[in-house]
Amino acid sequence: MRDCPCGRRDAAGQALAYAQCCGPYLDGYAHHPAPDAETLMRSRYTAFVLERADYLLATWHASKRPSQVSFDPGVKWLGLEVRDHRVIDADHAEVEFVARQRDRSGRAVRLHERSRFVREGGRWYYVDGDWK
Repeated sequence: MRDCPCGRRDAAGQALAYAQCCGPYLDGYAHHPAPDAETLMRSRYTAFVLERADYLLATWHASKRPSQVSFDPGVKWLGLEVRDHRVIDADHAEVEFVARQRDRSGRAVRLHERSRFVREGGRWYYVDGDWK
């Protein structure tokens, strides 16, 4: 059983397996959308770790979606910390997180962002964010 890259834990503090955490969203996106903005953000982090451009593009809001997603060779994702999940209203939310990675030169990098999400047609989408 492989731990989910997003680092989510159950009530007992045990790491959730990919199949019980982000896996259903990444592998069954058409039928299993993320239920809230934090879950979508966590699944998008997992998609970066697994280099799943298809999922990243599908969950990016059309108003901000790039034409493609590329991945930096040699990057190793080290972990995710969700600092805040704020529900603004039924269709808008923000998630503040810090993602850590090591680039191909071995340098540690922290990505700190407050991301904005919108729900349309029953699905949450990443819109954009502010780097901190």
